[in-house]
Amino acid sequence: MIGAPQTAELSSGNPAPDPPPSASPPCISVVGVAGAEAPRGLAERLEHAELVVGSADRLAAHVQAATASAELGGDLGPALERIAAANGPVVVLASGDPGFFGIVRLLAERFGRERLDVLPAPSAVSLAFARAGLAWDDALVVSAHGRAPAAAGNAARAHGTVAVLTAPDFTPGDLARELVGLERVLLVAERLGEPDERVTEGSPAEIRECSFTEPNVVLCIDPARAVGPKGRAWPPRSPAGWALPEEAFEHRGGMITKSEVRALVLARLGPGTGDLIWDIGTGSGSVAVECARFGAAVIALDRDAEQCGRARANAARHEVCVEVLHGTAPEALAALPDPDCVFVGGAGAHLEPVVELAASRARRRVVVALAALERVAPAAASLRACGFDVESVMLATSRLEDLAGLTRLDALNPVFVVSGSRTAGASPRGPAGASPRGPAEARRYAAPREAST
Repeated sequence: MIGAPQTAELSSGNPAPDPPPSASPPCISVVGVAGAEAPRGLAERLEHAELVVGSADRLAAHVQAATASAELGGDLGPALERIAAANGPVVVLASGDPGFFGIVRLLAERFGRERLDVLPAPSAVSLAFARAGLAWDDALVVSAHGRAPAAAGNAARAHGTVAVLTAPDFTPGDLARELVGLERVLLVAERLGEPDERVTEGSPAEIRECSFTEPNVVLCIDPARAVGPKGRAWPPRSPAGWALPEEAFEHRGGMITKSEVRALVLARLGPGTGDLIWDIGTGSGSVAVECARFGAAVIALDRDAEQCGRARANAARHEVCVEVLHGTAPEALAALPDPDCVFVGGAGAHLEPVVELAASRARRRVVVALAALERVAPAAASLRACGFDVESVMLATSRLEDLAGLTRLDALNPVFVVSGSRTAGASPRGPAGASPRGPAEARRYAAPREAST
């Protein structure tokens, strides 16, 4: 009968024997350790462990000499091979919460999450905020370990409460140098939970002169935004809308990038958390503010002091952080940190050198908005000379208006948008192989900066 249970028999008439039970792979216990005190449940797991894996100091503190062990060092390969070869339970001694920027991700990818038994301790980030007496449900947490450190610095520029997990090649001093001139308080928490734990608080200028031991976490606090309202959660949602109407910004006599143009510019720039955007010739700051609303760090430059004031006022109105500089491009750009993307909304007679400098420094994109057709070809040529793929479009839009019951078209002035995208994997460079920046000390800001929040 179809669907009825079937019983297989051997030719001798005897029933087939049950298959041998499949041996399940040994459990890997990942135990978070914060300080010298043994976590709850660790002793029991160590008692049955065939292999214990951890840093040299954790193995010395928690493991008997007779127990087989493997040290976690800079190269994790040998320890992972020892885990793979183990026939019995394995214990991995990790730091803090091993699922939070920790080894759980790697172990799950290599051995499968179903084999993991994770016992977390408080993370270094939660301990650091505890030492600071701050809630951190709305904090942004970024790591410089194995990642581009510029993104960590940019996040600290843009957001009010940020925790940065530093690395040997991106120390608290390196982070502090990126923030000098901004209203920030830095708290460097070293070896949290250990007997030699230390927390140092200071301004970026003070912290950059200090040296610290690894591991550490740095809290970057904007005093004006450190304690957010209840219910403000991270990460924030994308803006409810963008390409905001001109009425959302204070501006002078229509001198503002129109919303239709702003929509395309934002699409080409693609700003987000961890990015740094330059807005050259910012005017009212509408593009700068919209980029900041997406979570990007923004430096806005204008040669008109009155317009700089408007840009600051608009940033404050929309509750975002924009660093506004009063200066003339390209000279004022030389000392700025390298951007991910650049918007050129105004360069006057210096269009070509400004675009060339922006292209030599930008990691990803340069977008130029122009009112005159004659300036399109030079801007595009400058971008191509720096190795960019270039796209140019003309935006000619009309808004529909009601006039005595009839609908008429109100045409806006055409705007030309030239977009340059760096080829994937290509490094920033100037035209004809020119050096993209001056001496190394040019990374420092040459003049005081003013931030608007």
